[in-house]
Amino acid sequence: MKISYKKLWIMLVEKEMSKQELRKALNLATGTMTKLSKGQIVSLTVLLRICEFFNCNIGDICDAVPDNTCK
Repeated sequence: MKISYKKLWIMLVEKEMSKQELRKALNLATGTMTKLSKGQIVSLTVLLRICEFFNCNIGDICDAVPDNTCK
């Protein structure tokens, strides 16, 4: 399984907010934003901070999806 942050990117578009604006608003490291952009794992603390910022649940910003590269 791997993580998909597609829901987060859709939410940003709906709220007319850029990734850079989100990074600044939450004081996230650029490395953390890079990991999010690449669909890599970030800490649960970061995900919870994003949820708190948007007043949403974790399932509203990410999904666990099958990793078809491992067969």
